[in-house]
Amino acid sequence: MAEIGVDKLKLMVVDDEPDNLDLLYRTFRRDFQVYKANHAFGALEILDQFGEMAVIISDQRMPEMNGTEFFSRTVERFPDTIRILLTGFTDVEDLVDAINSGQVFKYITKPWNPERLRALVEQATDTYRLVKKRTQELRRALRRESLFNAVTTAIRESLDYDSMLQKIVATLGQTFEATSCLLRPVEGDRLTPDEFLYRDPQSRVLDCFFDPSILIEKVLETRHYQLAQEIYDGNPCHHLVVPLSYQQHLLAVLALHQWGRDRPWQDEDIQLIAGVAEQAALALSQAKLYQRLQEKQQQIHTELEVARQIQYNLLRQSLPDIKGVKVQACCYPAREVGGDFFEVFVHPKGDLWLAVGDVSGKGVPAALFMASIISVLRRELSQEAPAEPNVVMQNLNHALSEDLISNNYFITLVLACYTPTTKELVYTNAGHIYPLLWSRQGDLADNPNYLKVRSVPLGILPKWQAQSGRLVLAAGDTLLLASDGITEAMVSSDCDLVKTGSGVDPVNRSMLNQDGLWQLLQQEQQPLSLNHLLARIQADNHVQEDDQTILSLEIL
Repeated sequence: MAEIGVDKLKLMVVDDEPDNLDLLYRTFRRDFQVYKANHAFGALEILDQFGEMAVIISDQRMPEMNGTEFFSRTVERFPDTIRILLTGFTDVEDLVDAINSGQVFKYITKPWNPERLRALVEQATDTYRLVKKRTQELRRALRRESLFNAVTTAIRESLDYDSMLQKIVATLGQTFEATSCLLRPVEGDRLTPDEFLYRDPQSRVLDCFFDPSILIEKVLETRHYQLAQEIYDGNPCHHLVVPLSYQQHLLAVLALHQWGRDRPWQDEDIQLIAGVAEQAALALSQAKLYQRLQEKQQQIHTELEVARQIQYNLLRQSLPDIKGVKVQACCYPAREVGGDFFEVFVHPKGDLWLAVGDVSGKGVPAALFMASIISVLRRELSQEAPAEPNVVMQNLNHALSEDLISNNYFITLVLACYTPTTKELVYTNAGHIYPLLWSRQGDLADNPNYLKVRSVPLGILPKWQAQSGRLVLAAGDTLLLASDGITEAMVSSDCDLVKTGSGVDPVNRSMLNQDGLWQLLQQEQQPLSLNHLLARIQADNHVQEDDQTILSLEIL
């Protein structure tokens, strides 16, 4: 049998016959570290003193305790040991019981053939090595899995990026029994000023006993772990610095220090630390991405809040006080900013211009087009002698159509000009819902007058064309302009309400539409309050799906 290296496997022989015991000892002493005992109790004492044996060869017939009973006492403590039983032909029943219980690997009858016994022991040692190898692999896997779970749990319990780093350094420091453990984040291949430290609370060594900067610089340069050893305060001190990298991006470096231990980190420990560092790097990458997303979301939220305030200021919030008329207007975007808008403009010559529009889509793109059209519209209305509403609409389309068409956006808009001296109303409509006109002087049950002169929205055709509608208003007339966010709101029908134990629940919900808006207007108390009207609509429409804008002109 070949030599097995500097550290020979341990083998124990047990037999109450001195000649057999001496023969077994001489047979294997060159290849094994052999222990011998002349009875079972002596063998148990040897196991207590020297620990696990690779192979135990025991005689079956011995005084006080036979071989199978002796083996049974060793199974629980040393499950990996290979057991060989020496037996005579008359011990078949005991042999069968021993084999069936898993206590015996092989048996050999007396007198034995030396070559056959050597071959059997060689087979036993191969089996032992394989078992130990598989057992060690299993233990490494279990240790790795346990550590990975510990790191994963620590990461999952972290509230933010910094607390995650602190959890990682503490978990690794405790798991690998480090005197201290330091983690330094890396940004752009450079260390950040942040430091996350773990220190063994039982250690009396100062935190600053070792400066890891040299090893850290080597890790930054090579992307490979670095080991160092020195003597501190008369005791050996071992240092290990490993990179935390994900997809070739170095995210942090981890420095572990052990003081007062003779044995440095083994390759198995280093590989395990490197594996955990890789997993931690993945978690750090995801956490950093999440943190950046949160920061970006906060930045976007802040910018949208500024945009909301700008849009709020862009819409005229202080409506003009004009003798003989009352103007009300409300605009509620579905998001921070929206595409709905209204305009109330009093020309120096006395004309009152009214507009309600809606940019297709929602959010920031719609808000940008909304700001553009208000700017162009105010420029048009600020002329010394503004054109007719339909010409103003043509000019708006000419100024914005190229951008609208190229970005697949369009704008619906109703624009009206009221002259107080003549009470004439001139209006034009670019694809917007019909303006609503009714009079308090007449019967409110009558159908309203929908102003139906209308053309296509802005941004559909390069050149917009339509005529203006004209009519004369009288005292008591009310003109209502609204966006489709009002008429398309989902509301419940009173006729479809059913009683339940908790009150009244809606069974059917439907779109309000212009007819439903008219019914709500008929139920409103006078004088008309648009805020109250919108509150009723929104109370029955818990989720606002679209921007909602409404404007009214009452002739007193």
